[in-house]
Amino acid sequence: MPEYRIERDSLGELRVPADALYGAQTMRAINNFQISGLAMPSEFIRAVCRIKRAAASANLSLGLIEPHIAEAIISACDLLLEMDDLREHFPVDVFQTGSGTSTNMNANEVIARLASDKHAMSDMDVNANDHVNMSQSSNDTIPSAIHVAAACELKTRLIPAVEGLRAHILARSTALQQATKSGRTHLMDAMPITLGQELGGWAQQLASGEERLQACLPRLCRLAQGGTAVGTGINAHAEFAFEFAAALSRSTAIEFAPAENFFEAIATQDTAVEASGALKTLAVSLMKIANDLRWMNSGPLAGLGEIELPALQPGSSIMPGKVNPVIPEAVAMVCAQVIGNDAAITIGGQSGNFQLNVMLPMIAYNLLQSIDLLSNACDALGRLVIQDFLVKNEAIEAPLSKNPILVTALNPEIGYMRAAEIAKAAYKEGRPIREVAAEMTDLSESRLAELLDPASLTQGGLG
Repeated sequence: MPEYRIERDSLGELRVPADALYGAQTMRAINNFQISGLAMPSEFIRAVCRIKRAAASANLSLGLIEPHIAEAIISACDLLLEMDDLREHFPVDVFQTGSGTSTNMNANEVIARLASDKHAMSDMDVNANDHVNMSQSSNDTIPSAIHVAAACELKTRLIPAVEGLRAHILARSTALQQATKSGRTHLMDAMPITLGQELGGWAQQLASGEERLQACLPRLCRLAQGGTAVGTGINAHAEFAFEFAAALSRSTAIEFAPAENFFEAIATQDTAVEASGALKTLAVSLMKIANDLRWMNSGPLAGLGEIELPALQPGSSIMPGKVNPVIPEAVAMVCAQVIGNDAAITIGGQSGNFQLNVMLPMIAYNLLQSIDLLSNACDALGRLVIQDFLVKNEAIEAPLSKNPILVTALNPEIGYMRAAEIAKAAYKEGRPIREVAAEMTDLSESRLAELLDPASLTQGGLG
C-alpha cells in the first residue's frame, strides 16, 4: 500500500497519508497550524457530526439531495458518533482559522469518504462541499456546534454533577445540624454556627450556580444554522433552518430552534460569553468550598483541625505520615483554569468583526474544557471528600467554650462597651466567657447559661 495518495482541492494537488479519512483541505490545515498540538474536543467534533447528520436529513426532507446520498451521510455520521476516540480523524489544531473552517472541512471530508466507502460509491458520489456541506457554511456550522456541544454537555454532565455534589453536601448538612462550632469572619473567631448551617451555605451556592447554568440553556439552544455565510441564508432553502432544528432535536432529545436573528448568531458569541460567566461563577463557588475544607482540615495539630478529610494518598516524599487535602487542591486548580478560560472567552467574544466572530475554535475549546473540568471536579469533591470527612468534636468544642465573641449575646443586657471589656478580659486570661461574665456582671449563672449557650446562639434572635 502506498504511503501517500494524491488529493485535490481548489488550490491544487496535495499528498495525504494513504489511510487517512480526511482530504486535502484538512492536510493543508495540519501543515499550516502546527501551533499547540491541541485538537478540538471530542464533544465538539460530535456536535459537528450531529449537525451534518441533521443537515442531511433536512436536505432530504426538502428534496434537495438524493436519498442514497443523504442516507450515506447519515450512516457515516452515526459511525463517527459511535467512536470513542475521534482524534485520529480530526487532528486540526485548536489555533487555526478563526472561523473554524478547517475543522468544518475536516468533518466534511471524513464524512464524505466514509459515506463513499461504506456504500461502495466513488469518491465523487458523496462530495465534501456539495453534499456534506449542503445548505451550510463554516460560519453558521461552527457557532452552532459551540451551542450544541455546550448545551449537551451542560444537560448530560455538568448540571447532574452539580446536583450530585449538592446532594452529598445536603446529606452531611442534615447530619451535622447539632455540631456547633465557632464561626469565623476575617479568619477570626465570630459567633457560633453549626456545621450543618455552614454546609447549607455551600449547598445554596451550588443551587444558585445551577440556576445560572439553566438560565443560559434556552439561548444555547438557539442556533445560527441556516444563516450560512453572513446571516442572509444564501444557498439554503427558506425552510432549511426549521427542518434542521427539528431533525437535530429528534436526535439529541434537546429542543433546538433557529436563532431569532442569524446576523447576531453568526457575528457574535455573546451566549458563549454568558455561559462561560456562569461557569466562572460556579468555579468561584467551588473555590470557596475547597478552601473552606482545606482550612477546616488544616493541622492536624497546628491548624484548625475541625474535620479530617479522607486519607487518599501519602502527602510527602520526605515527611512520613503526612497526608494532604489533595482533592480540594485539585478542585482549586480546576477553578483557576476555568477563571482563566473565561478571560480568554471574554476576549474571544470581543472579536466579532462585522458579520463573523473569528475566535470560534478557541472559544469552543475553552468553554468545553471548563464544562469538563467542573463536571469532574464536582464528582470528585462529593464522592471522595464530602461524603466521608470526619468531624473532630473535641477540636470544635474546646475553642468554642472559650470564644470571647460569645459575649455579643450580652449586648442587649449590658451594652456593647461593657461586653467588650468582658471579652478582652476573657481572651487575656484564657478563661471561658461565662466565668468572666459572672464576675463582671450581676447576671445570674442561670441567665448567663441561657444567654451564652452556643447551640442556642446559632438560632439567632434575642435570648
